[in-house]
Amino acid sequence: MSLIDPPVGPDVSVSETPLRTTFRIKLNGETVPIGTIGQAFRFITKLNAIEWMEFRALHEDAALALQRAAGNAMLTVQATDALRTLFVRAKLL
Repeated sequence: MSLIDPPVGPDVSVSETPLRTTFRIKLNGETVPIGTIGQAFRFITKLNAIEWMEFRALHEDAALALQRAAGNAMLTVQATDALRTLFVRAKLL
């Protein structure tokens, strides 16, 4: 499954399933808290694809993990870990 595949299951961007931690990311001088699957998915998909180009594989892994976790809350640990890896490599944390 890739990001261009049609979503199957719940709308990930509105998922209120909590992540295992709340990420606090500084963006344009403002701190943005990311604590749910939906917030994380919106954050990593609203930025231009060019901005994630360097981290394409990690970005796709995180998006896929979020999609899976939106449909199965038991997968939030994997989604949180995938996000942490992406954010650390992108120097957002």
